[in-house]
Amino acid sequence: MKYGRELTLFLVLVALMVAAAMLEPRFVTFRTQALLAAHSWELALVAIPMLLIIIAGGIDLSIGAMVALSAVTLGLLHERGVSPMLAASGGLVVGLVCGVVNGWLIARTRVHPLLITLASMAAFRGIAEGISTARPISGYPETLLSLSAGWKPALLFVIVAAAAHVVLTRLRWGRWIVAIGTDEKVSRFSKIPVDRVKLMLYSACGLLCGLAGVLLVARNNTAKADLGMGMELEAITAVVLGGASIEGGKGSVLGLVLGLVLIHETRQFASWHWRQSELNLLVIGGLLIVAVLFDRISARRAKS
Repeated sequence: MKYGRELTLFLVLVALMVAAAMLEPRFVTFRTQALLAAHSWELALVAIPMLLIIIAGGIDLSIGAMVALSAVTLGLLHERGVSPMLAASGGLVVGLVCGVVNGWLIARTRVHPLLITLASMAAFRGIAEGISTARPISGYPETLLSLSAGWKPALLFVIVAAAAHVVLTRLRWGRWIVAIGTDEKVSRFSKIPVDRVKLMLYSACGLLCGLAGVLLVARNNTAKADLGMGMELEAITAVVLGGASIEGGKGSVLGLVLGLVLIHETRQFASWHWRQSELNLLVIGGLLIVAVLFDRISARRAKS
C-alpha cells in the first residue's frame, strides 16, 4: 500500500485526539490548539531540510546549535544598535554560513555526516556561549516580535514544505537526492553531482535553522545560547516516524507533517494531562524507538 505509513499515522493521530477529547475536553478546542501550535513552527521548519538530508543518506546533529548561534548573533547585533530587520538578516546569514561549513566538510572529506555534525554541534554551541558569555539577551522592539505573531510562521512552514514536496516529486534534484540515499557509489558513477547536492542540502538546512533562530527570539523575546537544545532529536524522530528510512533513499513530506503533528500532540497532551513537562523527553524517546522498530519490520516484510 503506497500510503500505508501515512494512513497508519493518521489513524493513530485520530485515536489520540479522541482519547484526549474524552479525558481533557479543553485540550482539543480550537483556541487551545492554536495556542499550543505557536510553539511548534520552529521545529517544523528545521525538520524539512532534515528530511531531505536523511533521504540523501545523511544526518545533521548540529541544527539546535545553529539555531542558538543564529539567535545569539541577532541578539548581539541588536545590542549594538543594529536595526531589527538587519539583525535578523545577520542571524540568517550566520545560519547559512554554518550550513555551508557542514556541507563543505562533508562533501570534501567524505567523513560520515554523523561525525562532522557532532563536532560542529559542539563548536557552534560553544561559539554561541562564548560570544554571549552565556547570558540571555532580551528587550526587542515590536518590529521584530511581530515576526512570530499570528499565522506567519505557519505560512512560512507551508511554503517551505510545499517547495520540498515539489523538489522530491517533480524535479531532477529530488531524483538525485533519493538516488544518493539509495546508493552513493552508483550515483557517483552515474555522474550525479553528489558533492554539490550535499552542499546545497546542508546549506539549506543552515539557512532554515537561522530562520528558526530568528522566530524563536521573536516568540520568546530572548536570545540565549541554550536555544534549540534537543531540537535535532525531535526533528530526527519526526522524520523517521513519518516513514523516512534512516539509511536513506525513502521519505515523504506528507509523512513528515503527520509525524510532526503526532509528536506535537502527544507531548502537549502528556504535559497537559499529567502536568509534567519532564515527560516530553520520554515521549520523544518512545516515539523514536517505535518508529525505528516499525521501519525495521516494514523493511523485512518488503524483502520477504
